[in-house]
Amino acid sequence: MAGEAPHAFPPPTGSNICSLYGSEGGFLKLSLEIKNTEEGEICIDLEKVLFLIVCILFFLKRCSTKKHTIIRHSPPKLAVPKFVKPQQIAASRAASLKLAVRRESFRKAEHGVGEEDGVIIVDHGSRRQQSNLMLNEFVAMFKARTGYRIVEPAHMELAEPSISDAFRSCVQQGANRVILSPFFLLPGRHWQQDIPSLAAQASKEHSGISYVVSAPLGLHDLLVDVMNDRIKHCLSHVAGDADECSVCAGTGRCHLY
Repeated sequence: MAGEAPHAFPPPTGSNICSLYGSEGGFLKLSLEIKNTEEGEICIDLEKVLFLIVCILFFLKRCSTKKHTIIRHSPPKLAVPKFVKPQQIAASRAASLKLAVRRESFRKAEHGVGEEDGVIIVDHGSRRQQSNLMLNEFVAMFKARTGYRIVEPAHMELAEPSISDAFRSCVQQGANRVILSPFFLLPGRHWQQDIPSLAAQASKEHSGISYVVSAPLGLHDLLVDVMNDRIKHCLSHVAGDADECSVCAGTGRCHLY
C-alpha cells in the first residue's frame, strides 16, 4: 500500500542458531547467538563473529586442499651400484694378470727343469757331418737361452754321441733325472719305439736314475712363426736381398728352378 514502509525481514526474536556443516568427511558446527534487546536492537558479540569467520575460512581452505591435493608416495630407495672407472677396471685386470703370471711361473718352476736334471736333445743322426754339427749348435743355443745346467746332444743312430753316451755324461755331471727331448717334428716310430728302447737300455747302467721321454715338437704355435720366417728369408735370398741362411749356407739349393 502507498505510504507504507517497504517490507523488511523481521528482526530475529529470541535466540537464533546459525549452523555450518562440512562435507567429504569434514564436519564443523559453529553457532552464533543473536539476541533481541528490549528496545528492538540486535546485539551481536563481535568476538564470536570474528572467531566464526576465522573458522569458516579455515574450513574452506581445508576442503579445497582435500579436493586438489595430490598425494605423492615416495618410491623406496634402491641401492644404486657404484660405477667403476675404466682406469680402475684396467688396473684390476692388470693386477689379476700379474698374479696369474706369477702363479703360472711358480707352477713352471715347481715342475720345470732343476739343477739336478739333465736334458738330452736327440735327433735322428746323419752320415752328413755338417747336419750333425748343427745339432751341437742348437744345443748350445738352447742351453744359453734356458740357463739349464746340464744339456747334452745325442743322435739316435748313424753318429756319435749316442743316447747311451749322453745319458752317461748327464749322470757324471750330477744329474739324478734325465729328460730326453726328441728333436723331431711329428710323432712316429722313432718316438714311439726306438728312442724309448734306447733310453731304457742306457738307464740300466745307472741304477736309481729316473728318466722321461718328452713329446716331439708337434703342432706348436711357434712353429708357424719359424716356418714363415724361413719362407720369407728364402724369398728375400731369391730376390737378391739376403744371403743364404745358416741352414742353406754353402748348398746353393735356395734358388728358383
